[in-house]
Amino acid sequence: MKYSFDIPSSKNKLRLMRKFVTDVLKDHDVSDIEINMMVLAVDEVCANIIIHGHPSDDMSEVKLGISFKNEGVWFEIIDQGNAFDIVSYQEPVIEDLVRNKNKGGIGIMLVKKIMDDIQFKSSPSKNTLTLYKKVEYTK
Repeated sequence: MKYSFDIPSSKNKLRLMRKFVTDVLKDHDVSDIEINMMVLAVDEVCANIIIHGHPSDDMSEVKLGISFKNEGVWFEIIDQGNAFDIVSYQEPVIEDLVRNKNKGGIGIMLVKKIMDDIQFKSSPSKNTLTLYKKVEYTK
């Protein structure tokens, strides 16, 4: 079973995406803790795509698909903005961020820690980010 949601390229619409992800995961008896972690990860990725991939294009959309298989949840996030390969991203050293009072890069670190697998593909027509999280269902 696959669920899909199109997010307008606006930070103001991210709350709708968070509610969609939460509702889908609750319908599949995912624990509240795992729901919160996955919503955080998907929100971070979608926010980065909207802010950095579509900085001045309110007409673009980010497509989010959710499916359940292999004892886990798969999130497929597709956009047509500037590509950013989260898989190849080198995480900053936390101590350096604190010392330099830099706030960037922490969200991507969280995504990588929360999710069990991350894949990225880019072509001239679209970018596809796939996130996988193994879950234990509450029922």
